Amino acid sequence: MNDTIADGQAPEHERLVLAAVDKFLEAEVRPHVRALEHDDVYPAEIVEKMRAMGLFGCTIAQDYGGLGLSTTTYARIVERISAVWMSLSGIINSHLILAAAVERHGTAEQKAAFLPRFAAGELRGGVGLTEPDCGTDLQAIRTVAKRTNEGYVVNGRKTWITNGLYGNCLALLVKTDLNAKPRYKGMSLLIAEKGPGFTVDRKLEKLGYRGIDTCELSFDDYRVPADRLIGGVEGRGLQQILGGLELGRINVAARGVGVADAALQEAIAYSQVRKTFGKPICEHQAIQLKLADMATRLEGARLLTYRAAAAYDRGERCDMEAGMAKLAATEAALENSIEAMRIHGGYGYTSEFPVERYYRDAAGLLLGPRDHVAERRRLAAHWLVAAP
Repeated sequence: MNDTIADGQAPEHERLVLAAVDKFLEAEVRPHVRALEHDDVYPAEIVEKMRAMGLFGCTIAQDYGGLGLSTTTYARIVERISAVWMSLSGIINSHLILAAAVERHGTAEQKAAFLPRFAAGELRGGVGLTEPDCGTDLQAIRTVAKRTNEGYVVNGRKTWITNGLYGNCLALLVKTDLNAKPRYKGMSLLIAEKGPGFTVDRKLEKLGYRGIDTCELSFDDYRVPADRLIGGVEGRGLQQILGGLELGRINVAARGVGVADAALQEAIAYSQVRKTFGKPICEHQAIQLKLADMATRLEGARLLTYRAAAAYDRGERCDMEAGMAKLAATEAALENSIEAMRIHGGYGYTSEFPVERYYRDAAGLLLGPRDHVAERRRLAAHWLVAAP
């Protein structure tokens, strides 16, 4: 694992957390990744150890029982996890987006009631945004929450929901006013714990990003108490979740950095032992050029990711920075994984080496919610508006 200058600049308690994460990954995760990933098995024992370490409270304030880490240190944690097994990073990412929505926008009562439970991993979950007919266009969601005297009755479907099976709580994006103009003014965000009417329809089978549960959910007359409306005011749901998605984009960027780094390290190690024409292939200029490009992509993506994380820590709007980091880092992960496969030759196409897993995981980073087409469109729109 590469230590960066930024690691040395982190406060002492954050450096201790990073060291503990490194030790945990080497002792408790790396020896089991191949079997868990191959069989697509949820890593329940590893998750319990993550809870004991406090990782479900990484970015939650210490006042609520969290670790209170900076987003920059959180990004470094995600980078480390992803270099060993990317799937684990998704287990805490969606959960912390849920927590961020409550911590940033919830009422005082909601923060006191839910954030300690989120930090402890007692309540663990994610965000319910995407629907079968709605991906990046969140204003097109069809899940409806009708107000009653007791609260809300929710009907609809969600898909591609991380932590949908083994988690027990979601920040659920719903329509509370179907006639609102513009549409986002009719959207609200609910704290939705599992209960009657909240059904997991199926776990989706995936090419990569295995082991973690990604599900389709349905809501049939599912009831949510009125005091679970985040912030207590209807019509603010889209704005509330977008801030959390900045944290999510930084997480995805850090995953890309981790995968790109792992691919580079595997390629270097293999090139030092594989020989052709009487010398290690790392001494051939063609291989050296590939390694140089891989290292340059990695460091560029890492710097963009830390820049976005620092802006988030300062409380600044950073959707552009987070989007740029996510775009660059996930492309770096894919390109580095392909080059690592090429350097490994035929062995890179087998499961005997981890580079084929890096390739499968990297492909998923390009195709998830808020995909790259939308990311590029949004970044282009930003620059066009900002242009003189």
